Amino acid sequence: MRTVADIRRSAAALELQDVLARLLDVTLIVLGAAAASLYGFGEAQQIAVNWTFVAFAVACALLLFPVFGVYRSWRGRSKLRLAGQISIAWIVVQACAVALMFGLHEIAMVSRLWSAVWTIVTLAALVMSRFIVHTIRSRMRAAGYDLRTVGVIGMGAHGEKVVARIGASPTSGFRAVVNFVLQPTVELDAPGVASCSTIGDFASYVRENNVREVWVALPMSEEKMLREILGEFSGDLVNIRFIPDVQNLAMFDGEMVELMGAPAINLVASPLSGAALLQKAIFDRLFAICALVAISPLMLLIAIAIKVSSKGPVFFRQTRKGANGQTFRIFKFRTMREHAETAGVVQQATRNDPRITPVGSFLRRTSLDELPQFLNVLRGEMSVVGPRPHATAHDDLYQKIVDGYIHRYRIKPGITGWAQVNGFRGETDRIEKMQGRVEYDLYYLRNWSMKLDIRIVIATVMKGLVHRNAY
Repeated sequence: MRTVADIRRSAAALELQDVLARLLDVTLIVLGAAAASLYGFGEAQQIAVNWTFVAFAVACALLLFPVFGVYRSWRGRSKLRLAGQISIAWIVVQACAVALMFGLHEIAMVSRLWSAVWTIVTLAALVMSRFIVHTIRSRMRAAGYDLRTVGVIGMGAHGEKVVARIGASPTSGFRAVVNFVLQPTVELDAPGVASCSTIGDFASYVRENNVREVWVALPMSEEKMLREILGEFSGDLVNIRFIPDVQNLAMFDGEMVELMGAPAINLVASPLSGAALLQKAIFDRLFAICALVAISPLMLLIAIAIKVSSKGPVFFRQTRKGANGQTFRIFKFRTMREHAETAGVVQQATRNDPRITPVGSFLRRTSLDELPQFLNVLRGEMSVVGPRPHATAHDDLYQKIVDGYIHRYRIKPGITGWAQVNGFRGETDRIEKMQGRVEYDLYYLRNWSMKLDIRIVIATVMKGLVHRNAY
């Protein structure tokens, strides 16, 4: 088994890796600034101030990168999701550095072009450095180096799935070497993995072969077996990790959290962590600001066209439900003639609807009527990407008859979403259409990442704003 000296050496190695990673980031930030300066942006005085800006960015990076989990182990985790974390962390660092420069009344002296080039170059370098390191370490692990050996104790299909998952990920840094599966359902096809028939044999193998980790993949009902395992290894320096079988119980990913000092598993709760919500909020506000600046001339032209073509206000405002069921007033360009509506009844637009104005018909076909919703995003009521909000009357109806509909309220609604880029747009005149839309929304909630958000935004632009279901 591992000795105290082995563990101390491992901890020292990890600490050294952490220090080297921070030094690498500082170096890339400074080199990125120097590379931007080679283009000659700004006078000599401006460049001096820019280097003050760099010093602020370095200090903010050293403070904030750990908060965003930039230096956490990548072993067994999504690399693209971590790349998204690095990107958001760097943008936040730059925003904080700008705020510090603004507080010193020096921001006017900073070359905006230089700052933009520096931000982009450094972001690319930070992300690329991670992927280079990851590629090198993945090849080392595939060749049998830098591996963490694992023993798996499981029950039935859940335990077999854990063993198979380790075997299917040779670059993850983990290698299963022994298993003890109760009530097996199939014969495991895992070359190089020893099988044990008793917990005693399993423990002996772990000790004799210096196995570093034991993963326990049992149903939550097997408390007695779990206690037996903990008792068996109570005198050993081995990491024991519990992977409970909650797949059929948890609505989302069954995340482990801490409640008043006690561990808890989320069976039905918000699928996004606090850090994820912060990343999403920062992305939303920055994207909304950039979008509103870019489309403001277009929005002005649309507003003039609406006022000239028909009587009524430029904007149409309607109550919608947002995160946690909180209501807000959504902004859209008005596309219909003013008309009386029956209280509590919302009549969806249909093809060749006589209420729609000629200008409104064009706006709806191209989805340009949705542009004012960037104001809702800026106000924190909506996200750029998320489940599309429906009229409250439809919410009250569908949450009673469509499975999982209520869970759409667990995050802010979006201007575009996974359902929309997969064809679920426009009128929902049948329950099957709404059920399909909800299934895509729930997939988005279960699999959220910054990469997925960016992918949806790109798909929305690439597929175009015009859609046959939009009328």
